[in-house]
Amino acid sequence: MGFQDTPEEWPVTATETPFRGNKTSVRTDQVVMPDGSVHGRDYQVHPGSVAVLALDDEGRVLVLRQYRHPVRHKLWEIPAGLLDVPGENPLHAAQRELYEEAYVKAEDWRVLTDVYTTPGGCDEAVRIFLARDISEADGERFEVAEEEADMELARVPLQDLVRGVIAGDLHNSCLVVGVLSLAAVLAGDGVESLRPAEAPWPARPFEA
Repeated sequence: MGFQDTPEEWPVTATETPFRGNKTSVRTDQVVMPDGSVHGRDYQVHPGSVAVLALDDEGRVLVLRQYRHPVRHKLWEIPAGLLDVPGENPLHAAQRELYEEAYVKAEDWRVLTDVYTTPGGCDEAVRIFLARDISEADGERFEVAEEEADMELARVPLQDLVRGVIAGDLHNSCLVVGVLSLAAVLAGDGVESLRPAEAPWPARPFEA
């Protein structure tokens, strides 16, 4: 396929990190432009994330409603979480998030899509999985806290979510990308065309 993103790295003459947070930080790079000039670029350094579009046998998507303070909204989302451990296998992280946030397990896993959420200001990369053949998880429920203690869960038909995205009613990036990608897959080459769950992910290399 000739139409694709390609890795490239322009020279950096200096770097500083004016802020370090619990999970992320802010970095300033002095980047050499094609004309030889040097300009500062500030961006958030992020460990990466995974998200799960879990689809049940009735064609419904498992969604969560959670408060997000930066945007002052309660957003409908799909289960997601940080890659807390460097080199962590994203499939294992996705399985963990689905269990912790929704107490659900899945037998069939595939890569739905990979995205950079905000490439102009953050290096966060997200792998969105499609999980099918879902059922209630085994063992004790994960004890939620903080914003997650107020989460709501629902199962919504895929086409209802697609309509909500197009209408401007749903805004979470992983949900938007996930439901539109799945709708395109189902209308096109089908789920069997998706990459396997352990497909390479150059943006966040991992151990099998």
